[in-house]
Amino acid sequence: MSDHPETSPSTPPPPDAGPRSPAQFSLRSWWAVLRRTAKEADTDSLQVWAAALTYYGVLSLFPGILVLVAVVGLIDDRLVDDVLGEVFPIMPGAVQEIFTAALENVQANDAKAGIAALIGLAVAMWSASGYIDAFMQASNAVYDVPEGRPLWKRLPLRLAVTLVTGVLLVASVLIVVLSGRLAEAVGDVLGLPGPAVTAWQILKWPVLVILIGAMFGLLYRASPNARQGGFRWITPGCAVAVVLWVAASAGFGFYAAHFGSYAETYGSLGGVIVFLIWLWLSNLALLLGAELDAELERQRAIAAGHPAGQEPYLQMRDSKAVEPGDKQHL
Repeated sequence: MSDHPETSPSTPPPPDAGPRSPAQFSLRSWWAVLRRTAKEADTDSLQVWAAALTYYGVLSLFPGILVLVAVVGLIDDRLVDDVLGEVFPIMPGAVQEIFTAALENVQANDAKAGIAALIGLAVAMWSASGYIDAFMQASNAVYDVPEGRPLWKRLPLRLAVTLVTGVLLVASVLIVVLSGRLAEAVGDVLGLPGPAVTAWQILKWPVLVILIGAMFGLLYRASPNARQGGFRWITPGCAVAVVLWVAASAGFGFYAAHFGSYAETYGSLGGVIVFLIWLWLSNLALLLGAELDAELERQRAIAAGHPAGQEPYLQMRDSKAVEPGDKQHL
C-alpha cells in the first residue's frame, strides 16, 4: 500500500513528494536508475537527437564567430589574427576564403564592424534559438511528456534561454581564446600585472567548467515541459554531463591527435570532421545528463507511490497545447 494515498495511480505526484535528494535513495534504487538511464538513452534515440543538436549548433556557429571577431576588431585589429588562428582550423578552405573576404570588408570601416557585430548577433541569436527549440523537444522525449506549452509561452522562454546561454557560451569561448597576446592586451587595458595574467592561464580552465555547468543546469531546468523538484544549479545529471564532456573532449582530442587519420582521409575537411564529431559527443554528453536527471525524477515519483511503468511520471507545466492524440495517453 502506498504511503501517499492522496496520489491516484493515474496522476503523477507533486514535485516535492518523495525523497528530496538523490542521496536519500538506496543502493538498489540507484542501480535501477542507472540501468534505466542506459536503456532509455537507447529508447529515446539520444544519438539521433545529438545529431540534430549538432546541426543546429553548426548553423549558429559561424554568425557567432563573426560577432566574436568583429567585437575583437573593435578593440584592436591586430588581435583578430590571434582569434582567427583559433577558429580557422575548423573551417574548410572555401569557407575560410568567404569568411576572410567578409572580415576584410568589415575591417575596412570601423562603423561597418559595429553593424556587422549587430547583424551577426541577430542571426546567431535566431539560429541558436533553433538549437534551444530542438533541445526542448529532446528534453520532452527524455521526460516522456508531450509539449503542452502554447507558442506564446514557449517562444519567449526559448528566446530568454537562448540569450542567457548565449552569454554563457560567449564567455566560455572568450575564456578559451583569451590567451597569449590577447590575454596580455586585455591585461594591459585592465592594468593587471604580469603574474595576474600568468595566473589566468591556469585559472581559466576551472572557470570554464563552472560556466559550462551553469549552462547545462539552465538547459535542464527550463527545457522540459515537466515540473521538476526544487531548483538546483548542480544536479547529478549536470555533474555527470560536465565530467563526460571533459572526458570526451580530452579523450577524442588525444585519439584524433595520435591515432586518427582524418587529415590523410579527408584532406582539408579533416579538421571539420573532427570538430563535428566532438560537437556530437558534447551534445550526447549533455543529453545523457538530462536522461540521468529524468530517471532520478522517475525514481522519486515511484518512491512517492507512482506506478513504476506508468508515464508521464511528472506533472506537466502546461497542457493547453497538448495534441488530442497525446491526451489519450495522459
